[in-house]
Amino acid sequence: MSATLPPPPGPRPQLPVESLGVLPPGFEPVADEPCLRADAARNRARLLEAAARLVAEHGAAGVTMEAVAAAARVGKGTVFRRFGDRTGLLMALMDHSEKKFQAALLSGPPPLGPGAPPAERLRAFGLAMLRRASEELELQLAAEPAPERRYTVPARRFHRAHVALLLRQAAPDADGELLAHTLLSSLDPALIHHLTVQCGQPLERLERAWTDLVARATRTEPFRG
Repeated sequence: MSATLPPPPGPRPQLPVESLGVLPPGFEPVADEPCLRADAARNRARLLEAAARLVAEHGAAGVTMEAVAAAARVGKGTVFRRFGDRTGLLMALMDHSEKKFQAALLSGPPPLGPGAPPAERLRAFGLAMLRRASEELELQLAAEPAPERRYTVPARRFHRAHVALLLRQAAPDADGELLAHTLLSSLDPALIHHLTVQCGQPLERLERAWTDLVARATRTEPFRG
């Protein structure tokens, strides 16, 4: 009996490395914000920039609707109308970060973006995820979805599809879909928090472990750079 997971609905094309920006059906990037008036778009960007500064300076606990309003020099009602509540604000901030990350994956320079061998892209993906987590760990933990939604939110579906696609290119005989779950579990924000904050492990150790894990999964030489 095969251990391969059932494929998602629709065809699963084997894409060349240069086309890795095209993902299989059912796996879409985080959706763009509905079209806004120019002034509304500027206000939204201003609020998100203010929230990002608060996270950088005070952690996610410092992100309140009142604090964001004060930092952006707008009325508190403006923040509530734009995001609804604090959870909505945190999710919008995470979406803003995720869209920038996805843009780098789909059209940025290699090895994170297209143009490098799949094993190199996979290594670069994990290292970028670790660095991103170290910079916004409190925000990622605060915006963590409920357990029943953890694997179905668009961002995680996108990450899983991206990793599975790279694995199919680098190790075509492996169960890429199931192995993608295994690899991504080592990049879980809660685990990163436990290892770096609670256990005091340096981020460099996690980066070396990811590089080793990719080399083993793809049967390639470990990166020595």
